[in-house]
Amino acid sequence: MSVAGLRKAAHETVAGLPREFWWLWTSTLVNRLGAFVATFMALYLTLDRGYSATYAGLVAALHGLGGVVSSLGAGVMTDRLGRRPTMLIAQLSTAVSVAVLGFMVHPVAIAGVAFVVGMASNASRPAVQAMMADIVRPEDRVRAFSLNYWAINLGFAVSSAGAGFIAEYSYLAGFLGEAALTLACAVVVFLKVPESRPKEEPRAAGATAPDDVRLSTVLRDGRYMGVVGLSFLVALIFQQGYVGLPVAMGTDGLSSSDFGTAIAVNGVLIVALQIPVTRFIQHRDPRRLLILSSLLAGYGFGLTAFAGSVGVYALTVCVWTLAEIVNAPTQTGIVVQLSPAHGRGRYQGMYTMSWSVAALVAPLMSGFVIDRYGAVWLWGTCAVLGTVAAFGYWLLMRGLDLPDPTVTASATPAASPAPASVPAPVPVPAERAGAEPVV
Repeated sequence: MSVAGLRKAAHETVAGLPREFWWLWTSTLVNRLGAFVATFMALYLTLDRGYSATYAGLVAALHGLGGVVSSLGAGVMTDRLGRRPTMLIAQLSTAVSVAVLGFMVHPVAIAGVAFVVGMASNASRPAVQAMMADIVRPEDRVRAFSLNYWAINLGFAVSSAGAGFIAEYSYLAGFLGEAALTLACAVVVFLKVPESRPKEEPRAAGATAPDDVRLSTVLRDGRYMGVVGLSFLVALIFQQGYVGLPVAMGTDGLSSSDFGTAIAVNGVLIVALQIPVTRFIQHRDPRRLLILSSLLAGYGFGLTAFAGSVGVYALTVCVWTLAEIVNAPTQTGIVVQLSPAHGRGRYQGMYTMSWSVAALVAPLMSGFVIDRYGAVWLWGTCAVLGTVAAFGYWLLMRGLDLPDPTVTASATPAASPAPASVPAPVPVPAERAGAEPVV
C-alpha cells in the first residue's frame, strides 16, 4: 500500500469519533500500561514465593471469583449510579488493593487481597463498555471498540515486556507501578470523561416502566445467554495464556523475562494487525468468523504441547493471537447489538461475568491438570474446548439474525441513543451474509 493509501486508511480509522471517546481511550491505555498482577501473579507465587502450581491456581481463581462477584453488581451500579461514578470507584479501589497486595507475605493474606483486587479491577468493565456504546454512533462502533482494544494491547505489549524485566529485580515495584498508573487512569476519568447514561423517557405520574431491565430479564434472554455461554468457553481457552502458559514455561526451565517476551508477541501482533483485520472482517458473516476464531484458539493452544523453547512458544502465541484478533470485535459486536440502551450495564455485566467465571475456572483447571497429568493434557483440553465452542456457535448462529448497524444508523439520528427496549424475539430467518459486527 502506498503512503497516501496508508494515510487515508489511518484517517478513516480515527476520524469522526467524539472527543469523550478519545479520553476514555486514553484512560484505557494508561490503565493497561500498568498491567502486572494478572500477567505475573502465577510466576510471582511459584518462582518468587516458592508456592506450588496448585496454590498459584487457587489464588488466581480467587482473583477470578472476585471478578465474578463484582460483575453483576457493577452492571447494576452502571445502570443506576452511572458509568462515570462506577469507573471511578472501581479504579480507586484497584489502585489501593494492588498496592496492598505487593506487601502481603502470608499465604492466606495473599489469597484474600487477590480476591479484593479481582473484585475492584473487574468492576469498571461493564461501565466502560456501556459508556462506549452510549457515546459512539452505531455505524462507528466497529472502529471505536477496535481502537479501544488496540489501546489495551498496545499498553499490554509495552507493560508485559517491561514488567518481565522489572520482575527479575523486584515484584513489589511491579505492584506499586500498577497502582500508580491505575490511579492516573482514575484522574483522567475524573477530569475529562463526562457521564453518558441515557436519560429515562418521561412517563405519566404513577405509571410503571414496562421495559425495565432486571438481571432476571437478562437471564430469560435465551439467545443472549447462549452467546454468554459460548463466550465462557472461548474465554476459558484464552485465559490459559496467563495462567497455564507461564506455569508450563516455568516447568520447562524458562524465566519470567522469557514468558514476558513470549506473551508480548500477543500484544505486538494485536497492535499491528487489529485495525487492518477489523477493516477486513467488519462486513463479513459473524457466524463464520466466530467458528474460525474458536478453532484457531483451541488448536493454537493445542500446539503448545509441542513447544519447549521461547521461540516455539512465541509461534504458538501467534496462532491463538489471530483467533483473538478475529473473535474480539465479532463477539463483542453481538453483545452490544443485543444489549438495550437503558439496560446496557446489566447486559454488559453478564457478559463480563462469563470472562470472570473463566478467570475463576481456568487457574483451577490448569493447576490441577498440570500437577496431576502434565501440561500436554492441558493443551489437548484447549483443543477440545475450541472444537466444542465452534460447534456451539454453528448451532446458535443458524437461527440468530443480527441487525445491521449501517442500516440502523441510516434510520436513526446520530445523536440518538439505541432503542431503550429489550430486544424482542426474532423469528428464525433464512441465512444471510455480511452482518456487520461492532465491538
